[in-house]
Amino acid sequence: MSIRKVPLVEGEYYHIYNRGNNKQLIFIDDEDRDRFVKLLYLCNSNKRVNFREDIIQSKINAWDFERGDRLVSIGAWVLMPNHFHLYLISLPKSPKQGFGKNNITEFMSKLCTAYSKYFNKKHSRTGSLFEGKFKSVHVEDEVQAKYLFSYIHLNPVKLIQSNWKEIGIRDKIEAISFINTYKWSSLNDYLLIKRSENLILNKEMFPDYFKDPLIFKKEIFEWLNK
Repeated sequence: MSIRKVPLVEGEYYHIYNRGNNKQLIFIDDEDRDRFVKLLYLCNSNKRVNFREDIIQSKINAWDFERGDRLVSIGAWVLMPNHFHLYLISLPKSPKQGFGKNNITEFMSKLCTAYSKYFNKKHSRTGSLFEGKFKSVHVEDEVQAKYLFSYIHLNPVKLIQSNWKEIGIRDKIEAISFINTYKWSSLNDYLLIKRSENLILNKEMFPDYFKDPLIFKKEIFEWLNK
């Protein structure tokens, strides 16, 4: 078993990300993205969750599933065509879990396995969907922590201007409009827009850097000027 360069420690914050094998697309359409987002919620549970049995066959809304105790708290997320980013913290293991995987590892294993099975079946493919094990970066200070919120939520700007970080933003109004309407991230949850995806986040576990949506937007979009 390989040892991680960055140990996953309970109670510490991490930037977690993974991408498609050979940089392939892992989200082909909105149905794929919708399934992954629902799995972000469902797999964050000490329970064994089977989407087909527990959701489809039981004919319930995924967001109504009683998932029990969480494994991690998620502070931010975004989906891109061939990768995803998460900002999370591991919660303490419950006594009934016993020893074994760190909660982050368990959550990511459940998430990536469930999504890979769905994706491979739907798109008639076999083999590994993701490029090895997920990557992790330990968040070590407040500057890095605040920046991570901007980094994650501004990632979709690459979809309309891939080189904006290198040469600067070409059209700030267009970029802000695009980000505000991009539903596959937690941005709208920080703007207090009510939607089912609100259930993915556990903001109480993260420092309250942004007292209200206006401060959040100012902090996030300030990076577009740099």
